[in-house]
Amino acid sequence: MRLTQGTFSFLPDLTDEQIKKQIAYAVSQNWAINIEFTDDPHPRNNYWELWGLPLFDINDVESVMYELESCRKQHSGLYIKINAFDNTRGVESCVLSFIINRPSYEPGFELIRSEDIGRNQKYSFRSYATAKPEGSRY
Repeated sequence: MRLTQGTFSFLPDLTDEQIKKQIAYAVSQNWAINIEFTDDPHPRNNYWELWGLPLFDINDVESVMYELESCRKQHSGLYIKINAFDNTRGVESCVLSFIINRPSYEPGFELIRSEDIGRNQKYSFRSYATAKPEGSRY
């Protein structure tokens, strides 16, 4: 099952050249960029691990690509995404987010149904990956 989160998630994986163009656009808009990774891509897991520090006031696409390649070397079997934040209104709003690295096998999610008060049905889902302990999921 292919995880679909963020911009471009229904398209084939971006090449490095396409990633550079997206980063160049974000830099041209003066957006802050950060790189995050996780082994638990649950849609409600908003707190991915941050790679290094957020890249504020970056004017060079190659410095972002260097950080990205460093993250890929360290976490090649995990999900990695790039986020861009716009602070023109005084708050950091995420305006661009896309996955740039995936594990070779994506196990998908399990739908869990349970009964509630008055025979109402509640549905939730969890990642099959979380059946294994953190650090050994992929």
